Amino acid sequence: MAAINRDPLTAPHALRNDALLALTAAVHAVVVALTTHDGRQPDALGWTLLLAAQVAVVWRRRHPLLVLTAVVALIAPYHGLDFNHAAPTAAAYVALYTVAVTSAPRNTLLITATVLGVVISIMLAVNTHKALELLKVSGWLIAVVFAGISVRGYRQYVAAVVERAERAERTREEEARRRVAEERLRIARDLHDLLAHTITLIGVQTSVAAHVLNADPGRLDRAAVARSLDDIAETCRTARGELRTTLEVLREHGIPDGREPLPGLGGLDGLVEAARAAGAKVDLAVDADAVPPAVGAAAYRIVQEALTNAVRHGGREDLGIRVGVRSGEGALRVTVTDDGAGAGGGTPGFGLVGMRERARSVGGTVDAGPLPEEGFEVSAVLPLGGVQ
Repeated sequence: MAAINRDPLTAPHALRNDALLALTAAVHAVVVALTTHDGRQPDALGWTLLLAAQVAVVWRRRHPLLVLTAVVALIAPYHGLDFNHAAPTAAAYVALYTVAVTSAPRNTLLITATVLGVVISIMLAVNTHKALELLKVSGWLIAVVFAGISVRGYRQYVAAVVERAERAERTREEEARRRVAEERLRIARDLHDLLAHTITLIGVQTSVAAHVLNADPGRLDRAAVARSLDDIAETCRTARGELRTTLEVLREHGIPDGREPLPGLGGLDGLVEAARAAGAKVDLAVDADAVPPAVGAAAYRIVQEALTNAVRHGGREDLGIRVGVRSGEGALRVTVTDDGAGAGGGTPGFGLVGMRERARSVGGTVDAGPLPEEGFEVSAVLPLGGVQ
């Protein structure tokens, strides 16, 4: 949203407009002084005081109180010398209106009372029979003051409305940036989980094929090599399909062709079969009723990453893995336990961080660490009453 200039000092052509206003007031003062007979016609001193009061209007925005003081100081002796009393009224009204617009109402009322006191005192000193004229002048001054106070209130209301709109716009922009950051993080997690799992399985399956080829070249087990290559091809096809689904979701911002953008508990069998193809012995036990899609997707990704880590860091050919998923007490509980060597003491990767982030996205938690004797366990608790 473009910024709106609400400062009267920097408003477009402010000084030029005030100069034109001062010129108009001066012309009005000259015409009234020459054509009306409310007091005597000004002489040289009278014209000087009268025109100087009009010129002061040029600086009314920058120094409203100072300009009002100057106008009163110039027209007081002008009235005291009984020159035309109607001539300087325009400058006085403009100066008083500017003070009312720019000052607090309480200060404006105090200033108005002071100005009225000065005007009434001078008028009565010059002519004690001008009671009707005093009433008229006082009425106009009060009307001008309340008009200025009303305009000030309206401007403050408009400024508040604009400020709220700008604040709402800033809030929307910040929310949009936050959503972009969250989406970027989600995409990074999805790609990490998918690619890390796939690359790990392909690496293990390739190692199996290489071992078969090098174990006894004279008695090559072609069936075993073919199975390993088929497993690699199937892993690639599965990964390609899941990656295509993810990219379609990103492009279309929705669910393409009625498919879910992320797999749920129904995809755990595929993960288990892939881990078995990589040589691990995996037992899967699922006891869960209807699960919200976001919770199911989080559970799927946690199991996927846990299996990937187990296969990668298991360190034994007869690796055993137990996967348990059950619902109860308002939460989905996921455990993945292996009897391998564990993750070791190397630098932690993004896997455990990604699992914890996925659990937090649905209000859950993840604990992961080595078991007392051997193996590694990942345990997640995902509330079923969280994100739907």
